[in-house]
Amino acid sequence: MSKPNISEFEGVRNLHFGTSVIQGAMRLDDSLALEFEYIQQMMLWTLFIEKPSHIVQLGLGAGALTKFCYHHFRAARTTAIELDPAVITQCHAHFALPPNDHRLSVRAMDAWDYVNDQSNHSTCEVLQVDLYDAQAIEPALNSPEFYAACADCLTATGIMTVNIFCDRENHSHNLEAIEPSFSAVAWLPEVHDSNIVAVAFKRAPSIDFDQLYLRAVRIEQQLQLPAKSWVDGLMLWMQG
Repeated sequence: MSKPNISEFEGVRNLHFGTSVIQGAMRLDDSLALEFEYIQQMMLWTLFIEKPSHIVQLGLGAGALTKFCYHHFRAARTTAIELDPAVITQCHAHFALPPNDHRLSVRAMDAWDYVNDQSNHSTCEVLQVDLYDAQAIEPALNSPEFYAACADCLTATGIMTVNIFCDRENHSHNLEAIEPSFSAVAWLPEVHDSNIVAVAFKRAPSIDFDQLYLRAVRIEQQLQLPAKSWVDGLMLWMQG
């Protein structure tokens, strides 16, 4: 397992796993801001779920999504699963990750083991999946069996968002692995050179774009996230 290390450039602290590939970042003058567009898009679920009680993150990275959810959704429990204890240590030391408490649980364990533990099934409304090794060639876990177990962890109306970073020709392979276990799967336009974010629904939503745009306005006001662009992306997906 590659040792995590830190770099800084133009006011942004970056996390690497033994290579030059950036696998997480924090703006030094705003530790809660979501620095990258694809990380912001992982919050796409907020268009459909306003008050989750349990949010689970698979793959801690630099802790950006975990911190963001912990700070903004104070009525929810936030759980983060990270394979490498050294990444957790770096996030506490250098990326302002808070200590565990009654609302936050950051656990050093394999995401595969977490989603296949029946005690975790049907326990969360939101599952955010961002799992990469040091080379970040493609998701570290992306089989139909893995995504089926992810679906098992969600409540009946739960939503999963997934960061899919790989060669463009492998996007469809990853999406096809998700689709059998969910009622509906959509994705936003590609960003950051081969990143796409997919959203998967246990129960297919009834989409009213006028209502989604109204919800997006509230998200932009409350969370300072570009939610209207997500609705634009969903419209493009439906038209395509």
